Amino acid sequence: MVSVIGAGAWGSAIFYAISQKIETVITSRRKRNIEKFVSLEKALKNEYIIIAIASQSIKDFLETNKEKIKDKKILIASKGIDNKTNKFLNEIFEEYVDRNNLAFLSGPSFAKEVKENKPTALVIASQNEKLADKFSTFFPKFIKIYKSNDVIGVEVAGAYKNVIAIASGICEGLNLGNNAKAALIARGLVEMDRFGEFFGASKDTFLGVAGAGDLFLTANSTMSRNYRVGLNLAKGKTLDDILKELKEVAEGVYTTKAIYNIATKKGIYTPIANEVYKIIYERKKVKDSLRDLLS
Repeated sequence: MVSVIGAGAWGSAIFYAISQKIETVITSRRKRNIEKFVSLEKALKNEYIIIAIASQSIKDFLETNKEKIKDKKILIASKGIDNKTNKFLNEIFEEYVDRNNLAFLSGPSFAKEVKENKPTALVIASQNEKLADKFSTFFPKFIKIYKSNDVIGVEVAGAYKNVIAIASGICEGLNLGNNAKAALIARGLVEMDRFGEFFGASKDTFLGVAGAGDLFLTANSTMSRNYRVGLNLAKGKTLDDILKELKEVAEGVYTTKAIYNIATKKGIYTPIANEVYKIIYERKKVKDSLRDLLS
């Protein structure tokens, strides 16, 4: 039996998918009207756990439940970088769980389409090949699983693409055209790769499903929460109002801050992330940011 922790859009979609192959339960902070919904205490009794909670809540969750999760086999389906510690999720998890018991799920995957059984490709990254193999058996046939040992590359790609998606949404909202948006996304891929390579990630990861695949999906559709954040910023809405309307977490808002802090400290050239940071946290006008990027 497998437990999914986190019953938001993505957690619910994962639960739906793997329930087709293996007995699965799901839990979250708030009680949900979902079949096989159980308490957190019961969910944490299973050996295999999939975590799909907001990345900014990961640290508190692990600290609160450290004794219950230390020996579990965990697949992390969350995407982001903790903006309080500026740590990648694998760094935070490894403080509580042996790295050989950890795997990371990423790739282009709108929850709505997963729930419609539409063909999807995902990547499971782990230092433990046998664990990645085991988790891959939980997914139904309509989900193609690729495996990787480039944990940091898959993590950076999954987090960074949300930041580029916000920039892409801004570009669309300002009606700058498809030429400009294509250039922005292409340069975003270069920027993501540059950031990841600083931490030892493989260039191949950014050219694959977890990198380019996830970026092209997230930065090109209103189904993406982060893309919609950018669209609404371009329309002059405040961030507070945008997040209230979304009613779900837009990870890119928080990841932007973490990337900006890391890049500033390490001296990594991240012009797109820097401008998104200035728009969100310094209230820079979106037109001024796009002008500065294009110049």
